[in-house]
Amino acid sequence: MIEIQPVSTVLAEVNVPGSKSYTHRLLIAAALADGRSTIENMLESEDTLLTLKALEQMGVPAEAEGKRRVVHGTGGRLAAAGELYLGNSGTSMRLLTAVSALAGGATVLTGTPRMRERPVADLIDGLRQLNIDAVSLSENGCPPIRVIGGPVAGGRVRLRCGVSSQYLSGILLISPLSMNGVEIAVVEGPVSKPYIDMTVDVMARLGVAVEREGYTRFFVPGGQAYRAGDYRVETDVSNAGYFWAAAAVTGGRVTVRGVSRNSRQGDIRLLDCLERMGCGVHPDGDGIAVTGGRLTGITVDMSDMPDMVPTLGVVAAFADGLTEIQNVAHLRAKECDRLSAVAVELSKMGIDARCTESGLRIQGGLPRAADIDTYDDHRIAMAFSVAGLRIPGVRIKEEGCVEKSFPTYWKVFEGLYSK
Repeated sequence: MIEIQPVSTVLAEVNVPGSKSYTHRLLIAAALADGRSTIENMLESEDTLLTLKALEQMGVPAEAEGKRRVVHGTGGRLAAAGELYLGNSGTSMRLLTAVSALAGGATVLTGTPRMRERPVADLIDGLRQLNIDAVSLSENGCPPIRVIGGPVAGGRVRLRCGVSSQYLSGILLISPLSMNGVEIAVVEGPVSKPYIDMTVDVMARLGVAVEREGYTRFFVPGGQAYRAGDYRVETDVSNAGYFWAAAAVTGGRVTVRGVSRNSRQGDIRLLDCLERMGCGVHPDGDGIAVTGGRLTGITVDMSDMPDMVPTLGVVAAFADGLTEIQNVAHLRAKECDRLSAVAVELSKMGIDARCTESGLRIQGGLPRAADIDTYDDHRIAMAFSVAGLRIPGVRIKEEGCVEKSFPTYWKVFEGLYSK
């Protein structure tokens, strides 16, 4: 347990690591390329290292070279790994389930008890439409999943993405290595659209062509090759959000370096929310600064930035009036039920916070100190740490869960009040 030290105001410049989402995708694309790639500014966290280890188990050599990672791609010629343990990394599970279809033989993908409750049935259905032998061994549409891989012929898929956009991202990533190409019609969703843009962006950077009609139809010609090369991971906007939120709740100013408002990461839209609530948002050299102001509640559709819901929920607790967060029902299938977790923990702090059918209603007020349960969820821990900058006595239980996405979080966070 860690107790957060309150401050009168925050004035800081911070650097945060590379994007978790881009790191996963670049590691996989580099592994499927034919030749040596380097990845600079890769996020080295629990989740991304699980992806890297799994790729190594599938016969992809990789090593550190200074601050870079070197990945020796195999051109999609992967070995069946037997069993891949992926912890509670939903991104690893969903993307690598699809990637396992390229491995010659059987692979079983499994993880923590919580992972074995997280749905992948729609992804399995999509793979089976491509004549890939994939099955939930528990027969409940959740891991462990067994995939028997081999050459992928390609074909047409009608894919449901109402629970996760990662089902689409996984199939997109393997499609260029199919023989005849893959056409995907999205028949439900997709949620979290910016993550699809990030997948297509990585594929384009590595020389793969993708034809698309918005978010409803995709066609990836077969017989393509990912291009090995030198690549850099951009700063993680999700992790930047906690520091911008710190400025919002304290009335201070925080600049996060290495961030562009033109980022394809959907969580950059948190800045729009903070502006609407009364904050100032300004370019600052190679980064973006947020200056806090008097906060007022807003109504916002966060379907394209679901990871920022806990962060905005905490900011909303300090705002005048009601904040209503909409269209994020898929947050119930994350590392924990994040809608319930945010509501319960804000209620502990004396805030009227309630789940709706697809979101949250938070009536701002005067939060009080509480011991925050994190549910082994990194985003709950980091979001609620922000409240402690304003309210004395906030303590975060099991703070080590931040290893999942931001191992140095507490060191960087302490810089907000140790100067």
